[in-house]
Amino acid sequence: MPLFHLMEIFAFVFGACIGSFLNVCIYRIPEGKSIVYPPSACPQCGYVIRFYDNIPIISYILLRARCRRCHMHIPIRYPLVELITGIAALSVFLKFGPTPAAGIYFLFIAVLLVITYIDIDHQIIPDILSVSGIPLFFLLGFLVPYIIWKDALIGIIAGGGTLYVVAVGYQMLTGRDGMGGGDIKLLAMIGAMIGWQGILFTIFISSLSGTLIGLLLTLPAGRSMKSRLPFGPFLAAGAIAYIFFGPQLIHWYLGFARTTG
Repeated sequence: MPLFHLMEIFAFVFGACIGSFLNVCIYRIPEGKSIVYPPSACPQCGYVIRFYDNIPIISYILLRARCRRCHMHIPIRYPLVELITGIAALSVFLKFGPTPAAGIYFLFIAVLLVITYIDIDHQIIPDILSVSGIPLFFLLGFLVPYIIWKDALIGIIAGGGTLYVVAVGYQMLTGRDGMGGGDIKLLAMIGAMIGWQGILFTIFISSLSGTLIGLLLTLPAGRSMKSRLPFGPFLAAGAIAYIFFGPQLIHWYLGFARTTG
């Protein structure tokens, strides 16, 4: 088997293993628990998960989605997160090769995945992820040749500032809180990694997809949403889309606009 294909397999397996750790982060960070200790255990019977029951994706299949001791059902989310993270690792490897940029973008996507699932479960975005991520990804950006530090700095200001203005305007017009502070900090973190151009793309994609999903969720009974739809997952999806397709889509759109204008 060619070396490159072996590296592709390694990238996926490595990503899936990291996905197993992300599941721990998703579960423990909102509860303020350590992500290192104690070892993972069944939440119902306390059975400490052995290494052979913690093989990403495979163990879930072999255990038939149940705890080995008490047979409690294991949610499909666990192997799904592992699969998504494995695909993310493979994707950045295929796009950027074995470079520091691939590792940095993978770390960024991993943080976005944790934020996404925490926001879905609890409708919060922990500061330990977003606020800490702002200086972290700004500094790591110096190792990525595609990022200019001035663009990243403007991205931080534009990302946080744009949603802050939207949140204040919505509150003044309606008297209700709309955009959460967590979303503002998250977009600032995204700006630190992908710059102001990525912020514009992310806002457009997240707003469009959020609106479409919101409309789809209200269609079945023709009623309004009973609970606020978390916006963090849409921001994360927009940022990830920009990493893989953003510059190409922007270039295509500008070319299309020039030919039809």
